[in-house]
This record gives sequence, C-alpha cells and structure tokens, in this order.
Amino acid sequence: MEYLLFAIILFIIIDVVIRQFFKKHYERKIKKEREEALEEGLKLDFSQEALTLKRVQVENPLAKILCVDDEEVILDSFRKILVVDGYSVDTVENGKEALNLIQNHHYDFVFTDLKMPEMDGIDVTKAVKHVRPDIDVIIITGYATVESAVETMKFGAMDYVQKPFSEDELLEFAKKCLVKRKDRIKNELKPKIQLTQLTDQDQPISEEFTIPGGVFISDAHCWLNLTQEGMARIGIDDFAKKVIGHIDDVELPNIGRVIKMNQVLFTIKQGNRPIPFKTPVSGKIVKINSDLSKEIENMDLTPYGKNWICTIDADNLDNDLKNLKIGKSAISFFQEEIQNCKSHIKELWRKKDHDKEIASTNGKIIGAVEKLDDTELGNIINKFFDKTV
Repeated sequence: MEYLLFAIILFIIIDVVIRQFFKKHYERKIKKEREEALEEGLKLDFSQEALTLKRVQVENPLAKILCVDDEEVILDSFRKILVVDGYSVDTVENGKEALNLIQNHHYDFVFTDLKMPEMDGIDVTKAVKHVRPDIDVIIITGYATVESAVETMKFGAMDYVQKPFSEDELLEFAKKCLVKRKDRIKNELKPKIQLTQLTDQDQPISEEFTIPGGVFISDAHCWLNLTQEGMARIGIDDFAKKVIGHIDDVELPNIGRVIKMNQVLFTIKQGNRPIPFKTPVSGKIVKINSDLSKEIENMDLTPYGKNWICTIDADNLDNDLKNLKIGKSAISFFQEEIQNCKSHIKELWRKKDHDKEIASTNGKIIGAVEKLDDTELGNIINKFFDKTV
C-alpha cells in the first residue's frame, strides 16, 4: 500500500514538472517569435500609409494599439514592452497621421501624448471619439500635466498613463485597460432577451431575460395572455421578477372586483415590503391563483405559465391591448428598461457612496431590490412599476 501511495505521489510530481517544462518552453518560443516580429516590423516601410508609421503585428494579439507621441524614445518603449507581451502596436509621431490610420484600420486603443505640436492630445481624443467612438483613448502625460490629463476624460478618454514608466508599470496598466474595455463593451451590448414558449412546465433558472411568444407586456411590467374563453390572464413579467429577486408572498385581489386602468391589481411582497402592480386592462376579476401563495418558491423558476396571479374579464380588450407590447416590440422594451435600470441603480448607490455594491454588481440588476433600502425601493417602484398608461 505504501509503495502504491509513493508511486501515485511520484507520478503527480513528474506530471507537474513535465507540464511546467512544456509551459516554460512554449513561453520562450512565443517570446522569441514576438521579438523576431518586433525586429522584422521595424525594417518594413509603411510610409505610404503614414510617413512616420512603424508597425509590429503579432499573432492573436491581446489588443491592437496605436501610439501617438512626438518623442521617438517613448514610441520605442511602447513597442518593445507591449509587443513582447502580446500586443500589436502601430506608432506615429503626430495626431494627423493617427486620425488617417483609425479611419482605415481596426484599433482597440489609441495612446496619445498630451503635449504635442500642431495637434495635442485633447484634439486627438476629441477627433478619435468623434470618428471612432468604439476605440478607447489613453492619455500619455508627464507629472506636470496630470491635471490636464484628467480633464481629457470629459472628452471621452478612458484613463491616463504617466511617464516615465517602468516595463512592469506599463504592462500592469495595459492589463487594467483591457479589463475596463471588456467591461465597457459588455455593458454596452444589448442584453439578451429570449422568446420562449408559454408553458405550465417549470423552466430552468437563467440569467437571461425571457418573454414567452404570444404574451403581451405592459409598461408597468405585467404580462398578459388570452385564455380560450377570451379572458385576460395576468402575472408579473421576467424583468420585474429578476429585478425584485426573492418573493415572499403575493397579495391577491378580490374576485368580483371591477377594476379600472391604472389601479393597483395585486401586490408582491418581499419580507414586509409591498411592491404594487397596476392592471394592464380594465374589467372584472373572475379568477385568482390561490395556489400561488402556497407554492411561491415556483416564482423563482419562472413568473409565467402556471404562476399567473389573476384573470380579468376585460370590458374593453381591443382598445386596452393597443397599449401593450408583444414580440419584437416587447423585446425592445425589455432591452431599454434593463439599460435604464442598470444606470438608475448605479446612480442610487453612487449617491449613497455604496462603492462596494457598484463594484460587485458590475451593472447587473438581478436581485437588485434585495439590496436597496425602503427609500431606494420606492424610487425603483415609481420609475419602473408605477407607470400610468
């Protein structure tokens, strides 16, 4: 038994050593290839594109960078440091050449010196963000002009790097900028809204927002579908459920009540905090889902299907449905509401200096209501659930 244990440990150690050897070998190989690309790139003539252009491209770059500085020694440092670490780098010595290049080439970043003759870094920033707002601009600045570099952020610059810089400082800064860029792109992309089938079967939990095909969505985030009898079956939509998070109970309406548009139809409860929802149609309440309170945990799977809340015999259905959204218009509405909610919650937390919440959520709104105090919850209700048709 001891020999078997020894053999297993020895095998694990040998396996780790071999893996480390091949990893180091691969890293040395890649570094050598990048150094060769750096040497070869500096020999090529790109003057047809830009008189001062020097270009070094690597395979599968971490990012494509254009550096603009009137000091050649700074450009040399950018190329030597960033290329070996896996970035493709173009360098030019003035802003006008940089602007010509961004119109014909893809770049992730433009690094521009703040103090340059003819066209300074502020002008470069303004022009890049106007012509190619998808490119992130980084300011290169000295100690004496840090305040001016910070000012450029109001024109769209992402950040600034201070010279002189060491190799490690520049590499660490570049990595930080990559993370910022990925986060920005992720937040700017439209959230994914999935059209699903309306079913009484429980759906798998997902961070994707869903709208069943054939279901109407109200501005106040109720869903509605028509039964075979032509009645309006109603519940809360997936946007409302995901923003609210955990639901403890639902206060059902009274059967037989005649309700008018913009009146509160039912109330969702999180602890002892009520979240009212307005009716999407006028009419008489003819059914309530009395089983829902007993199985409220099913709402964590889906707010649709068998988790409906009540049924209304609508008295002006044709006209009321004109105020609701379905299909593509419902998807567009969800996308707009999700973006608005992200911005609104960030602003609520920023006002109260909830920096940890802003950093941890990174723009996510799922379960956001659970972290809000009563005043902030009231703000969310007024903006998203208490809308008047």
